[in-house]
Amino acid sequence: MNEGKLEPRAKKCIFLGYAEGVKGYRLWCLDSKAPKFLISRDVTFDESAMLKENEPQPIKEPFKEVQTVKEKVDLEIPVTSVQPQPMQVDGPQATSDSDVSDDENDVEQPYSLARDRARREIQPPTRYGHSDFAYCLAVAEEVEFGEPSSYKEAIASSDAVKWKAAMEDEIHSLQKNQTWTLVEQPQGKKIVNCKWVFNKKDDAEGIRYKARLVAKGYSQVEGVDFNEVFSPVVKHTSIRVLLSLVAMKNYELEQLDVKTAFLHGDLEEQIYMQQPEGYRIVGKENHVCLLQKSLYGLKQSPRQWYKRFDAFMESIYFGRSQYDNCVYFKKLADGSYMYLLLYVDDMLIATLNKEEIKKVKEQLSSPFEMKELGPAKKILGMEIIRDRSIGKLYLSQKGFIEKVLDRFKMKDAKPVSTPLAGKLRLSRQLSPKTEKEMSYMSGVPYSSAVGSIMYLMVCTRPDIAHAVSVVSRYLSCPGRVHWEAVKWILRYLKGTANVHLEFGRSDANLMGYVDSYFMGDLDKRRSLTAYVFTLGGCAISWKATLQSTIALSTTEAEYMAVTEGVKEAIWLKGLLG
Repeated sequence: MNEGKLEPRAKKCIFLGYAEGVKGYRLWCLDSKAPKFLISRDVTFDESAMLKENEPQPIKEPFKEVQTVKEKVDLEIPVTSVQPQPMQVDGPQATSDSDVSDDENDVEQPYSLARDRARREIQPPTRYGHSDFAYCLAVAEEVEFGEPSSYKEAIASSDAVKWKAAMEDEIHSLQKNQTWTLVEQPQGKKIVNCKWVFNKKDDAEGIRYKARLVAKGYSQVEGVDFNEVFSPVVKHTSIRVLLSLVAMKNYELEQLDVKTAFLHGDLEEQIYMQQPEGYRIVGKENHVCLLQKSLYGLKQSPRQWYKRFDAFMESIYFGRSQYDNCVYFKKLADGSYMYLLLYVDDMLIATLNKEEIKKVKEQLSSPFEMKELGPAKKILGMEIIRDRSIGKLYLSQKGFIEKVLDRFKMKDAKPVSTPLAGKLRLSRQLSPKTEKEMSYMSGVPYSSAVGSIMYLMVCTRPDIAHAVSVVSRYLSCPGRVHWEAVKWILRYLKGTANVHLEFGRSDANLMGYVDSYFMGDLDKRRSLTAYVFTLGGCAISWKATLQSTIALSTTEAEYMAVTEGVKEAIWLKGLLG
């Protein structure tokens, strides 16, 4: 909107519920000439004007202020226990997630507006699964079956006993690790707050209830409360290289998990934290926790954990790869090697001799509390399926694809055979230009969908690398045609959910293929670089991205692509060496 400098920045809105998949409140804006929905985190509730819970009110009452507007809202919202609440919204309007249609030609407005028409009941199309209003009004019911957002919600829920047991386990781990000491609150020292975070994990053992005590690290000050924060994690390419070696050389492959990994890091700064809610010591309510170990939520926690783990691996004679700092290796007495890959608190261990893995597990269990997961079956959302009788190992994300399709309402979409339709020539010229188009796209979860398929591409799907590269260029201002391209990729994934990486096809050496697409970008006329490397006949590394500078000829574009490919080849040779 074109607003002057002296115009008010706050908008008067009505609270409708919470947005799905993003952090923010779902609101109905009253101040604009054409009322519409928006999502914002910058919200101030007007406590004096909030409606009382026990006084049922017709939902249409708050809309009296906009009856003077020529356009009337052709919607009727049923009254439930969730009541609208007036509030002030600061800052610009944010985009919101909306239900997604699997019809590639669907361009209807998510919310219809009509002029001078009698009110009638509108039913949402069945393809949307549920309306936004129904979702907002069902939030209160979903809380009971979901994960509590606070300590009070946890102890008031139907699973209070299980959440209480999870919190007891967390407190026990903290005390066992001597994470803090209780001291009197010092004068002039800032106290970091903390909160409980609850999570249900569905794994091979069933549903597990987990509670984490997390420090509110956003209040830390750089140079005072922390210095270094960077912590490396193993590259996905390194994981695939290891899986290829496991399949070719018939290695044993097992997985470990470090319990409360961040609690093992030693703090180098003096940090005070409030006592956890529900576990304040009687008679010492005004005391605070002087942290001795790092805690989840502190900015330096990942860094301190990695430093502690790296020092321990060096003490048991493991070397660290110069090409990936989370790849550790050790030469054994028989001349073979053992490899250990670290991703925060998840580990993969591979070697020929299972007894050697057992020894390393015992060594790791001494300073760290470990959880043995047995033969590796799942890592970072990737399913590991192994058939040792034929020497094959498969890496799949079928489960993740099904969740993505379900989330974006594309479960029943018609599959297509290509990652990107040839008819879709995307450019910035297709971005929204009118208020109507912008309003429509504000209800489309474009960024969330692209992020989901991007993770699939990074892990196991080189076949969608180019398609993801194309749709990622328009994250700042996507149009309807861009959204059709994203839905096309989702339809392709629907038909290829069973596609996976297959390791152990042959004993072939490292092979690389490089190509370029001259002036493939219609906006800035930049060319595309693409490469893929295989080990044992299976893809282990790939990339499809625009070149950083404009090539003046096809030859120049090819040289730029080859340069990127050679850099990756040097890195892979070093890692394998």
